[in-house]
Amino acid sequence: MTDRRSTARDLARRALARGEPLAWFEELYAAAAVDDSVGVPWTDLEPSPELIAWLERARPEVDGRRVCVVGTGYGDDANHLAKLGASVVAFDCAPTAIARAAERFPDQDIEWLVAELRHLPERLRLGFDLVVEINTLQVLPPDLRPAAAAAIAALVAPGGRLFVAARLRLPGESEGLMPWPLLEQELGAFEAAGLHARERSVLMDGEDPPVRRIVAEFERPDPSLG
Repeated sequence: MTDRRSTARDLARRALARGEPLAWFEELYAAAAVDDSVGVPWTDLEPSPELIAWLERARPEVDGRRVCVVGTGYGDDANHLAKLGASVVAFDCAPTAIARAAERFPDQDIEWLVAELRHLPERLRLGFDLVVEINTLQVLPPDLRPAAAAAIAALVAPGGRLFVAARLRLPGESEGLMPWPLLEQELGAFEAAGLHARERSVLMDGEDPPVRRIVAEFERPDPSLG
């Protein structure tokens, strides 16, 4: 059976070789739009199980709150949050992904936006009570991650939360092929950008074979409360 990540890995390798580390996302979604055999490996057309588990456990205020979904893909996490009553902004650097997400969920309170973390609209800065980042950093080359983490952190409003989920590798383990698992210390980039860590856990997911993942929550202090 063909590895569902093979096309993504090949596109990523070629994009990196020509110095365009983000170009392969749109190339992958565009290819998947015309060829059903091309898989988008992080898209299962359902909300992230890590996000659902965290929402049930942490019970953050979502109804009526401003929420941002980073790297939304086909929009399932954004749709889930909108159904819980959130006003959602969901962005992705791939126009084809955003077009598909808007087509799938036309009736939700979601602003679908084509945008890159490197060039986010200023109006989004410090604008959200909850920011959701799942599996975006791990598909970026490691040298781009600190700036990407800082851009994600900049979305969190005072008193707001950031939820992060990603593959995790231990010190000494090889990065292997894309997706490149994060080292736990890389999450320190969110704290360097002004957020405070609230909780962090490591788990094995339900894939076959299971994959080690890290789930973390951060918060931006609210000076008005101190």
